[in-house]
Formats: sequence, structure tokens, C-alpha cells
Amino acid sequence: MPFPIKVCAVCSEEFELKPDKPGFANRCPECSAEESVDPVTKRHMDADERKNESEANAARRQAMRELLYRKES
Repeated sequence: MPFPIKVCAVCSEEFELKPDKPGFANRCPECSAEESVDPVTKRHMDADERKNESEANAARRQAMRELLYRKES
């Protein structure tokens, strides 16, 4: 059974979509490999930045909760 032929979203080359292919289903193996090779550089935050981000996330969660579960009167 042949594998489906897809077109890469990055380089527009055709490729066979094989099972257990690393990366995205709409990118060829060459374009997927480039992204996975790059090391992820995560920015280190100090205590104040973590606290501010935590408070902002809590406020976002509260706002979403209020929007989702408010009673229509």
C-alpha cells in the first residue's frame, strides 16, 4: 500500500507521508529536521517575573471562568 503524497508547506516539495515520521504532517522530513535540530532557548526569569506571570495567568483564568459560567439574566 503506497503512502499518501503530500506537499510541504515550507518548501512546496512533494513527499511521502510515512508513519512515525518526525515533525509535522504538512512538512517534508528535511524541513521538519531543521526545526527539531535547533536547541530551544528558554529565557530564565527571576522571582518577580515569575510572580507577575503567575498573577496574570490567574487573572486570565478568572476572566475565562466568569465568561464561561456567567448566568444569562
